[in-house]
Amino acid sequence: MEQRILGGTGRDVSVVGLGTWQLGADWGDVTEDSALAVLEAAVESGVTFFDTADVYGDGRSEQLIGRFLTEHPEVPLTVATKMGRREAQDPANFTLPKFREWTDRSRRNLGVERLDLVQLHCPPTPVFSTDAVYDALDTLVADGAIAAYGVSVETCAEALAAIARPGTATVQIIFNAFRLKPLDEVLPAAREAGVGIIARVPLASGLLSGRYTEQTTFGADDHRSYNRHGEAFDVGETFSGVDYEQGVRAAREFAALVPDGVTPAQAALAWIIGQQGVTTVIPGARSPEQARANAGAAEVRLPEGFDAAVHELYDRYFRATVHPRW
Repeated sequence: MEQRILGGTGRDVSVVGLGTWQLGADWGDVTEDSALAVLEAAVESGVTFFDTADVYGDGRSEQLIGRFLTEHPEVPLTVATKMGRREAQDPANFTLPKFREWTDRSRRNLGVERLDLVQLHCPPTPVFSTDAVYDALDTLVADGAIAAYGVSVETCAEALAAIARPGTATVQIIFNAFRLKPLDEVLPAAREAGVGIIARVPLASGLLSGRYTEQTTFGADDHRSYNRHGEAFDVGETFSGVDYEQGVRAAREFAALVPDGVTPAQAALAWIIGQQGVTTVIPGARSPEQARANAGAAEVRLPEGFDAAVHELYDRYFRATVHPRW
């Protein structure tokens, strides 16, 4: 699989990575054996980048990846984790002592001395502009606890604030065919600054797979049920913040654009990979088959006119409601 340099980390990572929120919680139950099988299938398919967080299953996702690393020491993997959402979202909590506490826990969960990449996990907006926060992160790098740091953001404005900081190695942002605003300023700014872009929620929580209908239901422990209107966290994390029924209709039109022999999900991932400035895209997977299919998107070549059709679809369905918000 094609590898790209992940911004200031200096590491080569696969253009399709693996998001592991679903291996921890909030997407229905995934057994330990199933989770490890997903990790193995991803790696066998060429994936060299895993993204996790200390809050996914309160550490379960990190622990599963840690077990995989122990059992496969020969595999060249970059593991990114995130910190900051296990406690109250108060800017006063984002201090060096807290960062040390959080990263020490993640190092234990992952079974490593030094974390490859730590990202602030969508903290309160003022955190992105606080000098002491970046000083503390620089200290963790100097201490050898982390190799590099980045941020995960909800809005483009937060991304731009982080990109302006010289120590920021990566920005993780929601970017997909139903969320195009990062194209305006974030991706160009990241390219100019040498910051890696990790595209998350690439399938709009599964909408872009084309498998859902207006009648589809999700389990009570699935965020696509309990966070449909932002009850638990930013609604933009669920279906990219688009109205579900409208998203289903747009997904049908998107699927009609997809060439023969390619799934809608693969086309959605391939479109993201093709945008200048994107380093890697991190779809989740709940089965080995899904992990392999996602990895296959790296080989997809989309037809001429596909990009223009994506923009037209977005303008017609989502620009008025999504673009001003995030």
